[in-house]
Amino acid sequence: MNNDKYPQRIDYGVILSIMLLAIISILSLYSTTVLIQGHGIGMTLRQIVWYGLGVLAISIIMQFNSEQLWKMTTYLYIVGIVILLLTLLFYDRNMALSTGGKRWVRLGPIGTIQPSEFVKIPYILMLAKTVTKHNSIFDQRDYHTDFLLLGKIAFLSLLPIVLVFMQNDLGTALVYISIAVGIVLLSGVKWQILLPIFLVIATVGATLIILVVYNREILLNTGLFKPYQFARIDTWLNPHQGANSTSYQIVQTFKAIGSGGVFGKGFGVSEVYVPVRESDMIFATIGENFGFTGGAFLIFVYFVLIYHMVKVIYDTKNEFYAYVATGVIMMIMFHVFENIGMNIGLLPMTGIPLPFVSQGGSSLLGNMMGIGLIMSMRYHHKSYFFSGDGKEFHTGV
Repeated sequence: MNNDKYPQRIDYGVILSIMLLAIISILSLYSTTVLIQGHGIGMTLRQIVWYGLGVLAISIIMQFNSEQLWKMTTYLYIVGIVILLLTLLFYDRNMALSTGGKRWVRLGPIGTIQPSEFVKIPYILMLAKTVTKHNSIFDQRDYHTDFLLLGKIAFLSLLPIVLVFMQNDLGTALVYISIAVGIVLLSGVKWQILLPIFLVIATVGATLIILVVYNREILLNTGLFKPYQFARIDTWLNPHQGANSTSYQIVQTFKAIGSGGVFGKGFGVSEVYVPVRESDMIFATIGENFGFTGGAFLIFVYFVLIYHMVKVIYDTKNEFYAYVATGVIMMIMFHVFENIGMNIGLLPMTGIPLPFVSQGGSSLLGNMMGIGLIMSMRYHHKSYFFSGDGKEFHTGV
């Protein structure tokens, strides 16, 4: 291989973006918890510790090349499914009583973690391996092979999504779905197949919204939906008419972001109370402290991060890596769009944190593991083409 073709084994664009997001996260949490809420510095220090663990995770994952990841993927996916099953058995009862979710597990002095955040990584790897192997087996694509591929993806997605949904975690389930959608769009499935499927999905989504607004008893009788989920839809459609805690939180978030104006009120300055501002509503602190300028800069940093992640795909020319990167990109992008969207009223609340910024060790560590996969691509800079059995690897450069 000619190493001159890939002079950089470390992607400094990705590193710089993560460093900027880390600074924004730490400053925002300090502003929120210490300066605005008057609490101690403990939460900020814990975020720094989680970032340290994230850097360690990146350093470890970077050591695995695509061949090693390929061989580990099936085992990691099985372990991930087992972890999701165990979460339903050993979830933290206190957190379940206060939030209604069964997604957290308590690990002694460490506190609570959300295992589904970590399982996203083996899920991405498994879908990437499945699509790559399928494409290598079927050189000539037709409707039969495309439907077969969709069936494989649906089969591998159904179990983790159902298990996450059983944890009363609709937001994370939607993240899993977005990952699958992104990989399907890149997989080469004919648009004549995808278009009717997306039209059906859009129709079902529109029907669900109509039922929520006009006849939600039908949905309640199915047992698949909870009253708090309807409350979030009500808050999204009429945020100023609700009298529950969700509507109060989102209205206060609107006030905080709007009061920041163009340049904000200044670091640590707040005149609007926002419940649980340090978590899903951290964007309220950024908007109030630094205004439209600060929010726009944050979005620009995310854009730079996504740009460099996409660039890695083109530089490494590795099909397996391309699907892995697509899954990681979709995971991060969905989090960004949903979190900022719900903060400004464009999307309903789903309890999804802002990647790399919101308080929360599980989400941060899971996203850092995804970045580790991206860094691994550049670090090993090899193009592998997999045979049908997944055992032969041929350098393509």
